[in-house]
Amino acid sequence: MQFLKILFWCLLAFLAALFTIGNWTSVPIHLPGDLVAEVNLPFLLLVTFLIGLLPTFGWQAARRWRLKQRLTTCERLLAETRAAQIPAQMSVPVAPTMAVQPLVPDASYAPIAPEPNLK
Repeated sequence: MQFLKILFWCLLAFLAALFTIGNWTSVPIHLPGDLVAEVNLPFLLLVTFLIGLLPTFGWQAARRWRLKQRLTTCERLLAETRAAQIPAQMSVPVAPTMAVQPLVPDASYAPIAPEPNLK
């Protein structure tokens, strides 16, 4: 898949170079004060493309940031809701089914001596 991406970008760069070579002409731009600027056509097209791209890119970045903030808020609310539900579920009393034996032996504990081996 990475090879196809590289191939696509190389093809696009090649087509842009062909377009630039084929349209290398100067275009007059009339500025205020009776000034005329001679600009190459490929450069003019690049500038107009960027003028259209940058506001769209800024809007998309702002939208992504806003959606990320909303997702963070929803995840935090979900975690708080789950945390509030866990103690409510654990507060239900459960009857013990077996008597609990202490792990530490009593003072009345007397170890049994092993029987001697009489042969």
